[in-house]
Amino acid sequence: MKIPKMILFDYGQTLIAEQKFDGVKGTEAVLSYAVKNKYYLSAEQVQARANAIKQELGRFDPEKRHLFQIEIPNTMFTPYLYESLGIEIALSNSEIDTVFWNAAAPGTPTEGIEHFLEMVGNKGIRTGVISNISYAPSVVAERINRLLPANTFEFIITSSNFMFRKPNRRIFDLALEKAGLQADEVWYIGDQYECDVKGSLNAGLFPVWYIGAIDLPYTEDKSILTIKTWSEIERYL
Repeated sequence: MKIPKMILFDYGQTLIAEQKFDGVKGTEAVLSYAVKNKYYLSAEQVQARANAIKQELGRFDPEKRHLFQIEIPNTMFTPYLYESLGIEIALSNSEIDTVFWNAAAPGTPTEGIEHFLEMVGNKGIRTGVISNISYAPSVVAERINRLLPANTFEFIITSSNFMFRKPNRRIFDLALEKAGLQADEVWYIGDQYECDVKGSLNAGLFPVWYIGAIDLPYTEDKSILTIKTWSEIERYL
């Protein structure tokens, strides 16, 4: 371990703690903007179709998400979903993402992250974000900047914009290229063991496992620096 020149962060359950995902609420909010609903489908029916397609694709399966290393962005998924059901929404794809996400999974900053980001900035350590996420890049950036307005992230890399999903090392290599740094100069902090911890480790970065807002079962790995609060990692810096 050495003091990093840059720290890269995961988004969900790392920077931002999201409430338990409720797809029906999200779909219900989107359907309020429908100008055509040919078959008079309910939010529950539309979400059931969405879930069936996701299962067919292997998308978002908690036990297999690390195997799904190519992103299908919502700009492709959402138009197919609604148009195949005879539904027209009077919103752009990015507006649908915003409406759906805000209703389905609102979020708040993880406890202590604002202070930690301020401390890191005061030490001259650069920061950025790499996120496995299907929402439009502009929508993700808007949420992060709204919830963490004092951030100084140099970039926010999303799989929806750059195709590859963690743990594929290509998305980590992209971040290193954008930062102009070597892997051993960078830490990566995230909550998902397979995607964040093993992914960054295999790409040569120093992994830090943040479990303070984790929302899935996990088994600790004593070989990995694991933290439950942001103040714990401050001591290492």
